[in-house]
Amino acid sequence: MPGDNNINTTQTGERPGRLVGKIAVITGGAAGMGRTTSLAFAREGASVAILDIQKEAGEDVARLIRENGGIAEFIETDVSDARQVDTAFDKVIEVFGSYNVLFNHAGTITVKPLHESTEEDYDRLMDINVRSAFLVCRRAVKEMSDNGGGSIVITASIASELGYALESLYCMTKGAVLQLARSISAEYRDQGIRCNAVCPGFVKTAHGLREISELDIAGQAWEEGALAEAQGRICEPEEVSSAVVFLASEEASFITGNALYVDNGWYAKG
Repeated sequence: MPGDNNINTTQTGERPGRLVGKIAVITGGAAGMGRTTSLAFAREGASVAILDIQKEAGEDVARLIRENGGIAEFIETDVSDARQVDTAFDKVIEVFGSYNVLFNHAGTITVKPLHESTEEDYDRLMDINVRSAFLVCRRAVKEMSDNGGGSIVITASIASELGYALESLYCMTKGAVLQLARSISAEYRDQGIRCNAVCPGFVKTAHGLREISELDIAGQAWEEGALAEAQGRICEPEEVSSAVVFLASEEASFITGNALYVDNGWYAKG
């Protein structure tokens, strides 16, 4: 995969430019797929606002973008908190003006049998995965509608439509955000807003590797061949970022309400 630390990455030294002129907000943009997408958006010419609870990592990504000629701002934000979300978006507008791309990526996972799951587990996952998407998208659709539209991409999962043992709570939350993406696409199409979901399988991030490890500890065998059978190999985070860039760009101008599976055919196999 291309080195994700290089912002200007064409042979001529010029930006590829698929997102030139775009102002992009990325939640969960400090690490994993969020980080690689922050860098990819900058490579493609977007100005990037990174909203994340991880202060040091978020500042590092923004600094890296700026050092390579891009424009970026990190805003420390707990996106499950309504007041912090509004404060962050106010800051985005203060720094950049109107934004026209949102990548709603913030999320987490719990691996646990349903009968052992607690109300605290449920509340935590619903807050981080679903409440945050509601708060962020609620704010974005109003402002995008008032400013001529834009593109929203929500990170769902292959687990949005397929059920998995030991991940009932996670599957619930990812089903919810996929339906949010579809609903936004229907409700706000005539306001010029496109909304799609990206649905990865297992991805080589700290989040994805922890998920595989915890599933194997619980008695599954992903590292011993199940992963290769399901999706051939583990997905690189840059491969998900490429899909998000496409959905955010004008190349996807007639695509909305879709779930784009980045899983090497796993979902197609059922």
